[in-house]
Amino acid sequence: MKKLWIPFKKVWKFVVLLFLIVLTFSYAMFQGGFVSWFLFYSFLPFALYCIGLSFYSLNELEITRHIPKNDYNAGEPLKVTITVKRKSFFPIFYLLIEDDLDDALKHSQQKKKAKALVLPGFRKEFSYEYVIDELPRGEHIFHGFIVKTGDILGLVEKVKSQTNESKIIVYPAYTELLYRPFETHFDQGMTASRERVQRDTTLAIGVRDYQPGDRFSWINWKASAKRNEIMTKEFEQRQSHDVFVVMDCIPDKRFEAIVSFTASLLRAVLKKGAQIGLLTISRERASFPIRGGENQLQQLFYHLAKIEAKGPSSFEKVLETEGMFVQQTVSFLLVSAQLTKPLLEKAGYLGQRKGKITLFLIKGEKESPTQDERSLIALANARNIRVVMVHEGQFASAFSEVNLR
Repeated sequence: MKKLWIPFKKVWKFVVLLFLIVLTFSYAMFQGGFVSWFLFYSFLPFALYCIGLSFYSLNELEITRHIPKNDYNAGEPLKVTITVKRKSFFPIFYLLIEDDLDDALKHSQQKKKAKALVLPGFRKEFSYEYVIDELPRGEHIFHGFIVKTGDILGLVEKVKSQTNESKIIVYPAYTELLYRPFETHFDQGMTASRERVQRDTTLAIGVRDYQPGDRFSWINWKASAKRNEIMTKEFEQRQSHDVFVVMDCIPDKRFEAIVSFTASLLRAVLKKGAQIGLLTISRERASFPIRGGENQLQQLFYHLAKIEAKGPSSFEKVLETEGMFVQQTVSFLLVSAQLTKPLLEKAGYLGQRKGKITLFLIKGEKESPTQDERSLIALANARNIRVVMVHEGQFASAFSEVNLR
């Protein structure tokens, strides 16, 4: 019904326009005098423009969007440049151009900024800019443009939708953390660490031939004298500190803080030279095996950019069903905004088989722990579960001496 009304509305407005022209002309002919003809000639330019506009096609408009880059971090500003080109010099009184954003950007109150009222006149090419002050995390799509124009009297109105898709990815915001393992295990992990000091120089396990790059202090003079060639001490190789993170995806007002802290934690661990894995269960189960390097960081950040708080089951249920699949020789880190007794029970059972569990409890910027949470933290310590309370905006203190006590 609505589709049938649109062409009928256009025809009706055109009939009204012709009727007004005839009416003013008839009034001038029958009434005569300066006033009546002045009214007719004053209305005539508007009427002729409306007739011309009714035959003007918005299809000639070529609208393009320029976005400086495709990758952003949450909270960054985005400046979008819109350029409009057309072929004819037909005067356009106004153009109302709206960039058709996806739902996530619309809900973040960015829709108003994507609208612009332009007065092109006779210009064949013009441009304008709009700025989104703070990009929300996620993968965002700019679908196209909705263009509206009309005359001064509002008798003729034209609307045109144009498809022009652009896509950007907004990674979660992160804080620079100085990651320090809670416990040091020289025999933990499977690969050599990329830390600057790769050997424990207090534990010499043998000698070997000198190699370029060996330190002067590593030379074993006694062995060199016996073999008549330079020999250096062989030290125990430090192994990587493998980490596995499980992130809670249950709907919570602090979910963005959870994602941001998890991103900061992942980046800090990989920057330290260790290896890390991640498990999330939102709309779908996503498990990333323990690996290191820049590619691992890119995959994890891309996943965190799109993840939503759509967890179908509680965090303790996730630990119950998924904990058995994690290898034993890793540091097991949990990130959640909720602390419950069932969660501690499951984490405690998991800790009996995996070693000590660390739970990062995410709180608001000025949010204090409740009395129940204080009791549960004491219970967690009794069950060999380390609870680290991290406040939003203070992620850098997660591995401070205060929190490590």
